[in-house]
Amino acid sequence: MKRLYLFFADATRLALQSIFAHKLRAFLTLIGIIIGVASVVVVGASINGFNSYVLSTVSKILGVNHFMIAQFAHQGEWSEDDWERAMKRNKRLYLDDYEWLARHCQSCKEVGAQSNTRYNLKHESKEMFGVGIMGVTANMVEIENKTIAEGRFLAPHEVEHSSLVCVIGGEVKNKFFPDTDPIGKTLKIREVPMTIIGVEEMRGPFMGQSIDNHVYIPITTFGKLFGRRQSIQLHGKTSDRAAFNLAIEEAQMAMRNRHKLVGNEDDDFGIVNTDAVNQQVDRFTGMIALVVTPITLLSLVVGGIVVMNIMLVSVTERTFEIGLGKAVGAKKREILMQFMIESSLLTAVGGVFGLLLAGSIAWAVRISTPIPMTITVGYILLALLVSGGIGMIAGIYPAFKASRLDPIVALSKN
Repeated sequence: MKRLYLFFADATRLALQSIFAHKLRAFLTLIGIIIGVASVVVVGASINGFNSYVLSTVSKILGVNHFMIAQFAHQGEWSEDDWERAMKRNKRLYLDDYEWLARHCQSCKEVGAQSNTRYNLKHESKEMFGVGIMGVTANMVEIENKTIAEGRFLAPHEVEHSSLVCVIGGEVKNKFFPDTDPIGKTLKIREVPMTIIGVEEMRGPFMGQSIDNHVYIPITTFGKLFGRRQSIQLHGKTSDRAAFNLAIEEAQMAMRNRHKLVGNEDDDFGIVNTDAVNQQVDRFTGMIALVVTPITLLSLVVGGIVVMNIMLVSVTERTFEIGLGKAVGAKKREILMQFMIESSLLTAVGGVFGLLLAGSIAWAVRISTPIPMTITVGYILLALLVSGGIGMIAGIYPAFKASRLDPIVALSKN
């Protein structure tokens, strides 16, 4: 055991001497391994970070234990035929449907409603284009976990009486009231003055698009301003996970009864829930990982080929050294292990520098974008195991060639 330890210690020392004797060559050899390891880890961190970013943003927008029923809501991909069938079959939803669902979804803690449109807002000399005007019930603040930074949200009596009040998004506040308190001031929607009673907390952009350029008004007021025949969305929320699936089933059955659907007739409405959205995101990022990760691993293979070529050069340069070692009693397996250790050490050093590069890139992305780059142990191990395996494989042929050198021939080449 001691002899084996001494052999490995001596082999490692000689390998390090060889690497430091040719620093520039070693560095150029390692570039492929460094880039390969960094690519694998950064790609993994990007995929995990993107997944976390989307899921956390969806949670901010939709809340948890939340489902939505709408005329054309759907999960997964729809073909052109699916859209055509839905256009012919699916019915608009109205406040009567909301009231029906609120009475019949026993497992729902909250049932709310929302209707949306886009509108160009003007205030004094400023204008915002394509602002989302959202007619909502008062409980949408709980259903979607909205955070009110200033003032308050809509009250039930304001929805009941079609009050002329509104809650503005952070971007609307920054555009029209950058240096003043907007609470109590008015904002005209369709030339109707609406009193501002609250400001929603800024949530930041999502996929490059703002989710803070909107105004909430009572859904009853929305109907008077934009027409009561616009389709609305129905929203349900449960108090815990245990009741979530049951609530969706109850809501689906309630809407089928409401629309007098029987037997195998397809639903004439769509249901989307946060779990399904999260699963779609997981599937999407999983497919990206499945395609991109093998491509990044190819850079490690290229780096391994470079290592093998350099090791062959090293064998040629050290022919006399190999012959001398064999002449004084070095065995074939010892020569073989010597070069295998040197090759593995090269790739191990490249792996360490690759991880440092990956960490630097992840840090730069994290501070310059909203994506939380998450370097996972799984991708680190994958990169190091593959790079280490490539180092071993890349060293086999040069090491085998070195071990088979005839000592007399090798010494004669000095």
